[in-house]
Amino acid sequence: MDGSDAWETTRPPTATIAALVIADHEAADATAAIGATSARLLGRVDWTAAPAQLEARGPIHLIAADCEGIDDAALVNVLPRINQFARDNDARLVATLASTQVDLVAANLFGPNVELLCAPSLAERVAAYAPALSQPRLDRLFDSAREVETVRLRRLNEEIARIAETLARLSRIENADPARSRVADRGNTYTPQPAAEDPPPIAPREVRGAIRARRLRDQYFDMGLFEDPAWDILLDLFAAELERVQVSVSSLCIAAAVAPTTALRWIAKMTEAGMLTRVPDPFDRRRAFMELAPNASEAMRGYLRGLKRAGLAMI
Repeated sequence: MDGSDAWETTRPPTATIAALVIADHEAADATAAIGATSARLLGRVDWTAAPAQLEARGPIHLIAADCEGIDDAALVNVLPRINQFARDNDARLVATLASTQVDLVAANLFGPNVELLCAPSLAERVAAYAPALSQPRLDRLFDSAREVETVRLRRLNEEIARIAETLARLSRIENADPARSRVADRGNTYTPQPAAEDPPPIAPREVRGAIRARRLRDQYFDMGLFEDPAWDILLDLFAAELERVQVSVSSLCIAAAVAPTTALRWIAKMTEAGMLTRVPDPFDRRRAFMELAPNASEAMRGYLRGLKRAGLAMI
């Protein structure tokens, strides 16, 4: 097979989850990570052959796509077809990419079954592949890494739920916010008493000032101590909304002030939760923009108005 490795048949017949690697090179890391799971590796195909091979082969449950070093034109041509195949077949799609490819790849790969990884470790690859397994079974070597990843994902979901709950409560839109109910259980409600006068409008410079203050803090303390990517994402998108400017996925990753893979995961989870909206660039298939969803925008306005009424600082 041109540009492809021979199809492997060494997995026992009990390994029913089929995985395919898309790469123009050996892709040893992806192969090793798949080997650490119960999946059966079908083989490797190059990017040119990928669309045809996806359709020609039997059921594929996991697609590991290595985008690093691939020409932009090839990615723009193939990624949407891979994405559509994954959607149509409920396949897990994990793509590894360079930080310079964030906008292009994120513009073409998206959805609940997609995960994007920048410079991942072997354990991170294994953790990303694991949801595709009908009976997740990682080799003993990776048990600890999987447990850490599970805890981290649980905390991520809990943090998104906490933010959604707080914003909805303070802006008095809890009952009208269907997105919040998808990520958090209904808790005790609190509705602040209306003030006699509305506070002055929120200025973009106030939000940008809060963002600068948060980054200044990182100069004096370990950045990991105060990681709060969900709030940094909300602040940056709200400031951009007030300024009437668009924010690319790569810019939002920078604003999140965490590793690119972590930022991309937060953006995906917040989009699934209905807090963010993805807007394709109508003139450039290599880029997409992110915006606050209407309910999140109104929640931010309500929260910041509440801060102004109370005379509290924005942090």
